[in-house]
Amino acid sequence: MSTTAEFFFKYHGLGNDFILLDCRQDGVDIDAKFSQWLCDRRRGVGADGVLCLLPSDSALARMVVHNADGSIAEMCGNGLRCAVKYLVDHSGEKPERIEVETGAGVLSCMPGYGADGVAEVEISMGPARLIAPNLPSGATGQPFVGEVVPGHSGLRGHAINMGNPHLVLLDQPLEDAGRLGPELERHPAFPERTNVEFVQVTEEGLAVVVWERGCGLTEACGTGACAAAVAAVLARRLPADAWLRVTLPGGDLHIRVPSDLSDVRLRGPVSFVFTGVVPDLPGR
Repeated sequence: MSTTAEFFFKYHGLGNDFILLDCRQDGVDIDAKFSQWLCDRRRGVGADGVLCLLPSDSALARMVVHNADGSIAEMCGNGLRCAVKYLVDHSGEKPERIEVETGAGVLSCMPGYGADGVAEVEISMGPARLIAPNLPSGATGQPFVGEVVPGHSGLRGHAINMGNPHLVLLDQPLEDAGRLGPELERHPAFPERTNVEFVQVTEEGLAVVVWERGCGLTEACGTGACAAAVAAVLARRLPADAWLRVTLPGGDLHIRVPSDLSDVRLRGPVSFVFTGVVPDLPGR
């Protein structure tokens, strides 16, 4: 592992926490072993993932998301808000909009300001896709919407791509996430594994617990909140074209799902935690 990032920066979005490394100077990403060690809550810094910022020809930066298990996530809504806060707070400016390149494409982000810089971020997450190579629909060519999960006769799910794959289980007890999540993450119908959302529809919106691919149970998941809201709209349990409240263990996100699924919007808070010197990997 080689990087010119001298410092790491710790952020969280509703308790979903990340270590951010600014590697734009030399453009060198980190490897899986280093991200695993950084995320270790007993032997490293501790986080759900590492955000590595790299140069981009089409945006202010390119964000690579390293999960705690060393795998790469195509997209992370909470992580992107953290990256936006870092980029804007360290720019000395207060732009109305910035663009960040992700594995799901270049996304527009609108910072909201408070006393300590960026306090929340609204993200144009792009389209919700029902047919994608990393969903069951990649093999069948048909959307997997409200279908029985193969091998689980009591479960019906929605398979949705928000730049990364999701299996949304509406009306599923939230406490089942820790029991069913590990198995469903690796369901053979999802060739690249999947995030799994356990969802209850409430008078206030949605209550959601997410089993994140490569991380396990987390306090919040931005793309998971979006996928849950999309599933609820598709099932006609909640309205399209309205800001919907999604309550996760770490707090609330707000999601707007257009009727044509063309540009899902996510809005939520972001916080800086602390900074430190990038440590050396033991034994290297």
